[in-house]
Amino acid sequence: MKTFAHKKNQLYLVLSGIFIVNALLAEIIGVKIFSLEPLIGRPDNLTAGVLIWPVVFVTTDIINEYFGKEGVLRVSYLTAALILFAFLVIYATTKLPPAAFWLDVNSKDPQGQPINIDFAYQMIFRQGLGIIAGSLTAFAIGQVLDATVFQALRRATKGRYVWLRATGSTLVSQLVDSFVVLFVAFYVFGNWSFDQVLDVANTNYWYKFAAAILLTPVLYLAHFLIDRYLGVEETVELQQEAAADVSV
Repeated sequence: MKTFAHKKNQLYLVLSGIFIVNALLAEIIGVKIFSLEPLIGRPDNLTAGVLIWPVVFVTTDIINEYFGKEGVLRVSYLTAALILFAFLVIYATTKLPPAAFWLDVNSKDPQGQPINIDFAYQMIFRQGLGIIAGSLTAFAIGQVLDATVFQALRRATKGRYVWLRATGSTLVSQLVDSFVVLFVAFYVFGNWSFDQVLDVANTNYWYKFAAAILLTPVLYLAHFLIDRYLGVEETVELQQEAAADVSV
Protein backbone atom coordinates (compact mmCIF):
# COMPACT_ATOMS: atom_id res chain seq x y z
CA MET A 1 0.00 0.00 0.00
CA LYS A 2 1.34 3.41 -0.96
CA THR A 3 2.23 5.71 1.92
CA PHE A 4 1.21 9.38 2.02
CA ALA A 5 4.83 10.43 1.45
CA HIS A 6 5.00 8.22 -1.65
CA LYS A 7 1.72 9.62 -3.03
CA LYS A 8 2.89 13.15 -2.29
CA ASN A 9 6.16 12.62 -4.17
CA GLN A 10 4.36 11.01 -7.09
CA LEU A 11 1.94 13.92 -7.29
CA TYR A 12 4.73 16.48 -7.35
CA LEU A 13 6.59 14.45 -10.00
CA VAL A 14 3.53 14.22 -12.27
CA LEU A 15 2.63 17.90 -11.90
CA SER A 16 6.24 18.92 -12.51
CA GLY A 17 6.38 16.77 -15.64
CA ILE A 18 3.21 18.36 -17.04
CA PHE A 19 4.55 21.81 -16.20
CA ILE A 20 7.99 21.27 -17.78
CA VAL A 21 6.77 19.63 -21.00
CA ASN A 22 4.16 22.28 -21.73
CA ALA A 23 6.47 25.18 -20.86
CA LEU A 24 9.18 23.79 -23.16
CA LEU A 25 6.71 23.16 -25.99
CA ALA A 26 5.32 26.68 -25.64
CA GLU A 27 8.82 28.12 -26.03
CA ILE A 28 9.59 26.04 -29.13
CA ILE A 29 6.34 26.73 -30.99
CA GLY A 30 6.27 30.36 -29.88
CA VAL A 31 8.28 31.44 -32.94
CA LYS A 32 5.13 31.22 -35.05
CA ILE A 33 2.71 34.15 -35.08
CA PHE A 34 -0.71 33.20 -36.39
CA SER A 35 -3.74 35.24 -37.39
CA LEU A 36 -7.20 34.83 -35.91
CA GLU A 37 -8.84 36.43 -38.94
CA PRO A 38 -9.33 33.19 -40.97
CA LEU A 39 -10.66 31.49 -37.82
CA ILE A 40 -13.00 34.03 -36.22
CA GLY A 41 -12.90 37.02 -38.56
CA ARG A 42 -10.92 39.27 -36.23
CA PRO A 43 -7.61 40.78 -37.48
CA ASP A 44 -5.74 39.80 -34.30
CA ASN A 45 -2.42 38.00 -34.04
CA LEU A 46 -1.16 35.56 -31.40
CA THR A 47 2.01 33.64 -30.73
CA ALA A 48 1.44 29.89 -31.11
CA GLY A 49 2.88 29.40 -27.64
CA VAL A 50 -0.19 30.91 -25.96
CA LEU A 51 -2.24 27.90 -27.07
CA ILE A 52 -0.73 25.71 -24.35
CA TRP A 53 0.39 28.29 -21.77
CA PRO A 54 -2.99 27.95 -20.01
CA VAL A 55 -1.96 24.38 -19.10
CA VAL A 56 1.13 25.85 -17.43
CA PHE A 57 -1.04 28.38 -15.55
CA VAL A 58 -3.34 25.71 -14.16
CA THR A 59 -0.45 23.43 -13.24
CA THR A 60 1.31 26.32 -11.49
CA ASP A 61 -1.76 26.99 -9.38
CA ILE A 62 -2.21 23.32 -8.48
CA ILE A 63 1.45 23.00 -7.45
CA ASN A 64 1.11 26.18 -5.38
CA GLU A 65 -2.05 24.86 -3.74
CA TYR A 66 -0.42 21.64 -2.54
CA PHE A 67 3.29 22.43 -2.42
CA GLY A 68 3.44 26.17 -1.81
CA LYS A 69 5.46 28.98 -3.32
CA GLU A 70 8.74 27.11 -2.86
CA GLY A 71 7.30 24.13 -4.74
CA VAL A 72 6.40 26.39 -7.68
CA LEU A 73 9.74 28.19 -7.73
CA ARG A 74 11.71 24.95 -7.53
CA VAL A 75 10.11 23.49 -10.65
CA SER A 76 10.18 26.93 -12.34
CA TYR A 77 13.96 27.27 -11.91
CA LEU A 78 14.45 23.71 -13.14
CA THR A 79 12.26 24.43 -16.17
CA ALA A 80 14.18 27.61 -16.98
CA ALA A 81 17.46 25.67 -16.89
CA LEU A 82 16.05 22.92 -19.12
CA ILE A 83 14.64 25.44 -21.61
CA LEU A 84 18.05 27.10 -21.81
CA PHE A 85 19.72 23.72 -22.34
CA ALA A 86 17.21 22.80 -25.06
CA PHE A 87 17.82 25.99 -26.99
CA LEU A 88 21.60 25.69 -26.70
CA VAL A 89 21.31 22.24 -28.25
CA ILE A 90 18.99 23.55 -30.97
CA TYR A 91 21.37 26.43 -31.70
CA ALA A 92 24.27 23.97 -32.00
CA THR A 93 22.32 21.98 -34.60
CA THR A 94 21.89 25.10 -36.75
CA LYS A 95 25.68 25.23 -37.02
CA LEU A 96 26.01 21.67 -38.34
CA PRO A 97 26.86 21.45 -42.07
CA PRO A 98 23.83 20.19 -44.02
CA ALA A 99 24.00 16.92 -45.97
CA ALA A 100 23.96 17.47 -49.73
CA PHE A 101 21.21 14.90 -50.36
CA TRP A 102 19.03 16.52 -47.65
CA LEU A 103 19.32 19.87 -49.41
CA ASP A 104 18.59 18.20 -52.75
CA VAL A 105 15.46 16.23 -51.77
CA ASN A 106 14.05 19.31 -50.03
CA SER A 107 15.05 21.83 -52.69
CA LYS A 108 11.47 22.63 -53.80
CA ASP A 109 8.14 23.22 -52.09
CA PRO A 110 4.94 21.40 -53.23
CA GLN A 111 4.33 24.16 -55.79
CA GLY A 112 7.77 23.67 -57.32
CA GLN A 113 9.27 26.87 -55.94
CA PRO A 114 12.97 26.60 -54.96
CA ILE A 115 13.73 26.64 -51.23
CA ASN A 116 16.80 26.29 -49.05
CA ILE A 117 15.75 23.90 -46.28
CA ASP A 118 18.85 24.56 -44.19
CA PHE A 119 18.28 28.31 -44.33
CA ALA A 120 14.64 27.79 -43.34
CA TYR A 121 15.72 25.57 -40.44
CA GLN A 122 18.15 28.23 -39.22
CA MET A 123 15.60 31.04 -39.64
CA ILE A 124 13.02 29.23 -37.53
CA PHE A 125 15.25 28.04 -34.73
CA ARG A 126 17.54 31.04 -34.52
CA GLN A 127 14.49 33.22 -34.25
CA GLY A 128 13.84 31.16 -31.16
CA LEU A 129 17.07 32.45 -29.61
CA GLY A 130 15.55 35.90 -29.21
CA ILE A 131 12.44 34.28 -27.83
CA ILE A 132 14.45 32.28 -25.32
CA ALA A 133 16.01 35.47 -23.97
CA GLY A 134 12.61 37.12 -23.69
CA SER A 135 10.90 34.01 -22.41
CA LEU A 136 13.40 33.26 -19.68
CA THR A 137 13.19 36.86 -18.49
CA ALA A 138 9.39 36.90 -18.59
CA PHE A 139 9.11 33.36 -17.23
CA ALA A 140 11.24 34.15 -14.18
CA ILE A 141 9.38 37.37 -13.43
CA GLY A 142 5.96 35.84 -14.15
CA GLN A 143 6.42 32.72 -12.03
CA VAL A 144 7.75 34.61 -9.01
CA LEU A 145 4.89 37.10 -9.32
CA ASP A 146 2.29 34.36 -9.81
CA ALA A 147 3.47 32.35 -6.80
CA THR A 148 3.66 35.45 -4.61
CA VAL A 149 0.22 36.81 -5.54
CA PHE A 150 -1.32 33.32 -5.15
CA GLN A 151 -0.05 33.02 -1.57
CA ALA A 152 -1.03 36.61 -0.74
CA LEU A 153 -4.60 35.97 -1.91
CA ARG A 154 -4.64 32.68 -0.04
CA ARG A 155 -3.76 34.43 3.21
CA ALA A 156 -6.15 37.32 2.55
CA THR A 157 -9.10 34.94 1.98
CA LYS A 158 -8.03 32.53 4.77
CA GLY A 159 -7.72 29.64 2.35
CA ARG A 160 -11.16 30.12 0.76
CA TYR A 161 -12.07 30.90 -2.86
CA VAL A 162 -9.66 28.72 -4.83
CA TRP A 163 -10.88 30.34 -8.05
CA LEU A 164 -9.94 33.81 -6.82
CA ARG A 165 -6.34 33.08 -5.92
CA ALA A 166 -5.82 30.92 -9.02
CA THR A 167 -7.37 33.36 -11.49
CA GLY A 168 -6.12 36.49 -9.74
CA SER A 169 -2.50 35.36 -9.63
CA THR A 170 -2.61 34.36 -13.29
CA LEU A 171 -4.13 37.63 -14.45
CA VAL A 172 -1.57 39.73 -12.58
CA SER A 173 1.49 37.69 -13.57
CA GLN A 174 0.51 37.36 -17.23
CA LEU A 175 -0.08 41.09 -17.57
CA VAL A 176 3.68 41.43 -17.07
CA ASP A 177 4.69 38.23 -18.86
CA SER A 178 2.72 38.94 -22.05
CA PHE A 179 4.53 42.23 -22.64
CA VAL A 180 8.03 41.34 -21.42
CA VAL A 181 8.46 38.22 -23.56
CA LEU A 182 7.49 40.00 -26.79
CA PHE A 183 9.41 43.18 -25.99
CA VAL A 184 12.68 41.36 -25.34
CA ALA A 185 12.26 38.67 -28.03
CA PHE A 186 10.95 40.70 -30.95
CA TYR A 187 11.78 44.34 -30.16
CA VAL A 188 15.18 44.11 -28.45
CA PHE A 189 16.44 41.06 -30.37
CA GLY A 190 14.06 41.14 -33.34
CA ASN A 191 12.72 43.54 -35.92
CA TRP A 192 9.26 44.41 -34.60
CA SER A 193 8.08 47.94 -33.98
CA PHE A 194 6.95 48.88 -30.47
CA ASP A 195 3.37 49.20 -31.75
CA GLN A 196 3.49 45.63 -33.05
CA VAL A 197 4.72 44.44 -29.64
CA LEU A 198 1.85 46.23 -27.88
CA ASP A 199 -0.71 44.92 -30.37
CA VAL A 200 0.27 41.24 -30.07
CA ALA A 201 0.90 41.51 -26.30
CA ASN A 202 -2.58 42.95 -25.82
CA THR A 203 -4.19 40.13 -27.81
CA ASN A 204 -2.10 37.49 -26.05
CA TYR A 205 -3.08 38.84 -22.64
CA TRP A 206 -6.80 38.87 -23.30
CA TYR A 207 -6.58 35.33 -24.66
CA LYS A 208 -4.84 34.28 -21.42
CA PHE A 209 -7.44 36.22 -19.42
CA ALA A 210 -10.27 34.32 -21.12
CA ALA A 211 -8.43 31.00 -20.80
CA ALA A 212 -7.86 31.54 -17.07
CA ILE A 213 -11.59 32.08 -16.56
CA LEU A 214 -12.68 29.18 -18.76
CA LEU A 215 -10.25 26.74 -17.15
CA THR A 216 -11.55 27.36 -13.62
CA PRO A 217 -13.68 24.18 -13.73
CA VAL A 218 -10.56 22.21 -14.69
CA LEU A 219 -8.86 23.54 -11.57
CA TYR A 220 -11.72 22.35 -9.37
CA LEU A 221 -11.72 18.96 -11.12
CA ALA A 222 -8.00 18.61 -10.48
CA HIS A 223 -8.57 19.46 -6.81
CA PHE A 224 -11.29 16.83 -6.58
CA LEU A 225 -9.14 14.10 -8.13
CA ILE A 226 -6.07 14.98 -6.07
CA ASP A 227 -8.06 15.12 -2.85
CA ARG A 228 -9.45 11.65 -3.55
CA TYR A 229 -5.99 10.34 -4.38
CA LEU A 230 -4.31 11.72 -1.26
CA GLY A 231 -7.19 11.40 1.21
CA VAL A 232 -9.13 14.13 3.00
CA GLU A 233 -7.02 14.41 6.14
CA GLU A 234 -3.75 14.17 4.22
CA THR A 235 -4.94 16.83 1.76
CA VAL A 236 -5.74 19.28 4.55
CA GLU A 237 -2.34 18.64 6.10
CA LEU A 238 -0.54 19.15 2.77
CA GLN A 239 -2.42 22.37 2.03
CA GLN A 240 -1.59 23.72 5.46
CA GLU A 241 2.07 22.95 4.84
CA ALA A 242 1.83 24.57 1.42
CA ALA A 243 0.41 27.74 2.94
CA ALA A 244 3.43 27.83 5.24
CA ASP A 245 5.82 26.78 2.40
CA VAL A 246 7.09 23.67 4.18
CA SER A 247 5.50 20.98 2.00
CA VAL A 248 8.44 20.42 -0.38
